[in-house]
Amino acid sequence: MSAHGDPIPMKSRKHGPLNGVANVPGDKSISHRALILGALSVGQTRISGLLEGDDVLDTARAMRAFGADVVEHGDGQWSVHGVGVGGFSEPEQVIDCGNSGTGVRLIIGAMSTCPISATFTGDASLRSRPMGRITGPVGLFGTQAYGRAGGRLPMTVVGAPDPVPVRYLMDVPSAQVKSAVLLAGLNTPGQTVVIEPEPTRDHTERMLTGFGADITVEETDAGRVITLTGQPELKAQKIVVPRDPSSAAFPVCAALIVPGSDVLVPGIGLNPTRIGLLSTLREMGADLSYENERVEGGEPVGDLRARYSPDAV
Repeated sequence: MSAHGDPIPMKSRKHGPLNGVANVPGDKSISHRALILGALSVGQTRISGLLEGDDVLDTARAMRAFGADVVEHGDGQWSVHGVGVGGFSEPEQVIDCGNSGTGVRLIIGAMSTCPISATFTGDASLRSRPMGRITGPVGLFGTQAYGRAGGRLPMTVVGAPDPVPVRYLMDVPSAQVKSAVLLAGLNTPGQTVVIEPEPTRDHTERMLTGFGADITVEETDAGRVITLTGQPELKAQKIVVPRDPSSAAFPVCAALIVPGSDVLVPGIGLNPTRIGLLSTLREMGADLSYENERVEGGEPVGDLRARYSPDAV
């Protein structure tokens, strides 16, 4: 369909083998966290491979509004001169997070235990989404939030002047909620504990470790128990953002079904919580291999090779 509602004829033609290198974008989840933790660290964090989509750019603008010096150097290269844990200043303008639920929820967590206030908004879609599952947990620290009916944006969040540590049991699996609680715990004295009965993506825990936070993860009968000791001095890091495994699904699946194909996706994130599709395809007999496996910034990374797989079932 065109913008005017008129049908546009499209044809699909057979294509030859897919061969070469597919450079997919950087991971969005890690890009958000790199900017936020860079802003909460001491010194200059260098980030390469940042995903420069609207959602992440909104987070970069938000970090500037909270006082961090965020600079784009071109070609996915960024630097963030942080203000340290608890060093956020009160923004002079409303924080517009666009369409990013991840951005707004993580940022609310990060500022919720600072003695400042901030007002958040977003596009029509984000304004329709309730924020109670974030404001409820951060409220346990002493934070107050005032939004529209149903806890929707626009919303003003008043940070807790004297935050108290919490022990939070996740009732619904959510990496965003877990991350918001951990980020709130950064500027809280004592130990903040998150109990996660079902595992979710663990980018925040890995990156906090890389920045020098005192954080432990224990596997128990009740699930994963994450303990964070508050008020650390996070130290600036060099972050290489892995390429997004979700974006890699398109060239990978195409290579598997087109005869003669051999495609390499370099530098892809291989976090176990993110590669369910790849693991399933391998179990089905797909010719997928990981090459040059390594750890970068606490994240497992490798080069993914996908070859035509006629026998996959």
